Amino acid sequence: MSQHRLPALLAAAFAALVSLSSPAAQKDQFSVCWTIYAGWMPWEYAGSQGIVDKWAKKYGIKIDVVQLNDYVESINQYTAGQFDGCTMTNMDALTIPAAGGVDSTALIVSDFSNGNDGIVLKGEGKKVADLKGTDVNLVELSVSHYLLARALDSVDLTEKDLKVVNTSDADISAAFNTDQVSAVTTWNPMLSDIKAQPGVTEVFNSSQIPGEIMDMMVVNSQTLKDNPALGKALTGAWFEVVELMNAKNAAGKAALEHMAKASGTDLAGFQAQLDTTKLFATPQEALAFSTSKQLPETMRKVAEFSFQHGLLGEGAKDTSAVGMAFANGVTSGDKGNLKLRFDPSYVQMAADAKL
Repeated sequence: MSQHRLPALLAAAFAALVSLSSPAAQKDQFSVCWTIYAGWMPWEYAGSQGIVDKWAKKYGIKIDVVQLNDYVESINQYTAGQFDGCTMTNMDALTIPAAGGVDSTALIVSDFSNGNDGIVLKGEGKKVADLKGTDVNLVELSVSHYLLARALDSVDLTEKDLKVVNTSDADISAAFNTDQVSAVTTWNPMLSDIKAQPGVTEVFNSSQIPGEIMDMMVVNSQTLKDNPALGKALTGAWFEVVELMNAKNAAGKAALEHMAKASGTDLAGFQAQLDTTKLFATPQEALAFSTSKQLPETMRKVAEFSFQHGLLGEGAKDTSAVGMAFANGVTSGDKGNLKLRFDPSYVQMAADAKL
């Protein structure tokens, strides 16, 4: 599951160097990529069980659903034009393709982390304020880093009040087991392993900043504009699978068991990860989130963090460097450089049963 949370690091610089391909045009073959994470396993199911094929055929197109093993590499390949769409978080959508100049659209905001990410300290009865003066091990410039910044905000501390120690997701559990490490910020399944140890306290988690760490299917804006069939087919397939997952019947259980196995765990392990993932169960739920007043506010916070950590590109003068567009004509940042769009129109079609 850990591939989902790797940081951008040099990816924004990579994206800036990518020569932008010629404008998209109408076509009938597309490809989208995804990486393993609880909230994205419906794409694996939709691809392998013929559901994407069924929806694509309805609209006279073909869509390949491709699994990649490296999360950042998947976004880099999308940014370079090798895929028409890719699964990614809201922060990575802003700091990699959008900051790299590739106009991108969040077609489906599918879920948000609702406890999947957390901060753990050794010792019982600890609080966020106890982070002051400590070393905190985490994957630098990832959403773990963002979570830490938001936690510190809640108690009027800043990153200057502690030391961030860059630690890979593969090493974080082992690091916490040493005497040298007293605090970590991480995500599931490492988080649940660490929390299960005696004498530790989770002092903050993503359920305390609901809706801020989002998971999305992002597509190239020009490709989507020229080929609305792509948006319709992907959206239809997605909500068909999510409905099945929530059906509470034998077919739904079989689908969940398939996704669990495909993600390298069992049904109980997969369900535990879904429990801390707010996966929107219906198009109406997803639509309400995507059209909320909270979304532009959240993305302004993400832009602020990204700018402060140098993730909006070398030429960025302030947090408004990359413009963003939202529902109801709302924009933030540079209107002359709109590169990340939250377009709920396809989810609206699903909610209206017009797909």
